[in-house]
Amino acid sequence: MKSFVIKTLINAVAIWIAAWIVDGITLSDGSWGHQALTVIAVALVFGVVNFLIKPLVKLLSLPLFVLTLGLITFVVNALMLWLTSWASDVLDLDFHVEGFWAALLGALIISLVSWGLSLALGDDD
Repeated sequence: MKSFVIKTLINAVAIWIAAWIVDGITLSDGSWGHQALTVIAVALVFGVVNFLIKPLVKLLSLPLFVLTLGLITFVVNALMLWLTSWASDVLDLDFHVEGFWAALLGALIISLVSWGLSLALGDDD
């Protein structure tokens, strides 16, 4: 349970930083507390999308992983972020990703920040 909470908080910080850096990723303009709750909810949605859908997409695109030597991972991560944006819209969360290129850059930033924070916090997994 502790690992789940830590991973969710790491993803929340990474999504918040990506929304701050990338112009095509928007987060609510409300108060700081409202933004924090929104980004935590989006991190939970992002975790569910990555847990349920990403393995299936990776399995179905296995030949592309081999052909591109793993570079298709960036595209898969962008699609997962884009899917998170769609799910957030359905759940009426104030998070939106506009276009594939914003999703690609956002996914790259989220991956780097999550990796760095996991190293710094000693995520045991």
